[in-house]
Amino acid sequence: MTLVKRNGNLIPSVPTFFDDFLNRDIAEWNRFNFSGSGATMPAVNIKENKDAFEVEMAAPGMTKKDFTIELEGNQLTITAEKNTHSEEKDGDRFTRREFSYQSFERSFNLAKEVVDGDHIKAKYEDGILKLVIPKKEEAKQKQHKLIQVS
Repeated sequence: MTLVKRNGNLIPSVPTFFDDFLNRDIAEWNRFNFSGSGATMPAVNIKENKDAFEVEMAAPGMTKKDFTIELEGNQLTITAEKNTHSEEKDGDRFTRREFSYQSFERSFNLAKEVVDGDHIKAKYEDGILKLVIPKKEEAKQKQHKLIQVS
């Protein structure tokens, strides 16, 4: 059986942009965005196979030049920063001028005894940053072996 919390009537509460806007403390505006999930970091998928860890990070609208990927000790840090600037002029006056800035930083601790930090590969394609973090030979899972009883 699934339990669902209700707000007193039979219709579940659905927060709206206006409720959020009116109820938010002015001091907290810098810490939040207005996305449905409240997330400020890109979504990350991490998949393990027998040879490596594969990391996929959703970062649409970026280019490969926007990323910095660093490995310091056992900490892998992915940083991205994008600045855009556009303007329309009518003679000497601006009719529209827009600036945009977005950035993020994500860090992951890697087990030194498991991963081969010297051979990490990164590729950015179709809005997804993909990293392949190979495992050390001694950390790879050995094939299943059937032992005969004599």
